[in-house]
Amino acid sequence: MLFILINSLTMAMAVFLVAAGLTLIYGIMRILNFAHGAFFMIGAYLTSTMVGQAAGSVLMLVAAALAAAVLVGILGLAVQRLVLRRVMNADEHYMLIATFAVMLICVGSVKLIWGLDFFSVDPPPALSGGVLLGTVFVPSFSLFVIASGVLVFILLDLLLQRSWSGKMLTAVARDGWMAELMGLNTSAWIMLAIGGSFALAGLAGGLLLPNQTLTPVLGDSFLLLAFVTIVMGGLGSVRGAFIAALVLGLIDGLNMIVMPQFPGVAIYVGMIAFLLLNPNGFLGEGRL
Repeated sequence: MLFILINSLTMAMAVFLVAAGLTLIYGIMRILNFAHGAFFMIGAYLTSTMVGQAAGSVLMLVAAALAAAVLVGILGLAVQRLVLRRVMNADEHYMLIATFAVMLICVGSVKLIWGLDFFSVDPPPALSGGVLLGTVFVPSFSLFVIASGVLVFILLDLLLQRSWSGKMLTAVARDGWMAELMGLNTSAWIMLAIGGSFALAGLAGGLLLPNQTLTPVLGDSFLLLAFVTIVMGGLGSVRGAFIAALVLGLIDGLNMIVMPQFPGVAIYVGMIAFLLLNPNGFLGEGRL
């Protein structure tokens, strides 16, 4: 049970790392960003370029992931200027089509730059082993992923709920017209939110890079689970996404015990059952 609990928490925090940026951009701009998984993939590829076949240390991996986050955030700002701004006031279907097109462009660009070969990056030496909790061997990288997910949630929650910048973002998200009347530069805050959302995708790609197989379709599986997470948490709610990620991780762990021959099925069955009972998610839609 302890082994399954650790695996469940690892999976939950990995999904939350990807879902954090997705729920942030929806909370501010109501954009369901289909390109999010592609930018997660780009973050992983950029980090692999910086660290090579294996990161020399945990600090090197984290620094490379942060650098990738900055680069992906800049790419996100370019996407906002070239694409998202032009369809911001259009019907949401156009926004979905636009972000899907951006995803296709990103996947094609990755194929051109890094090729079609599959390869992986080993974790730093400090994370390649494990620790014994009682009689259970726990990989050090799993503990690193859990700690990273919790830390990102705490920092993001403090930013949105406690800081002046977070209050400004919340004001823009809840009533952009009134925020502009009060003197806020809503365009600048929207760009900050979009850049932060894409940067979180790049950071997740870098932190989760070890033990992942790098391929041009890397982001697809994570993107699907991230969408499930933000829907169950309440679209736009960071706290809800964190709770939903934990619940999905535990459901997946129970799935491994009860139905090991059908991996992953319980997650989608659980999502359907939950939304039938509570369509607005854990914390309701629209709350950062």
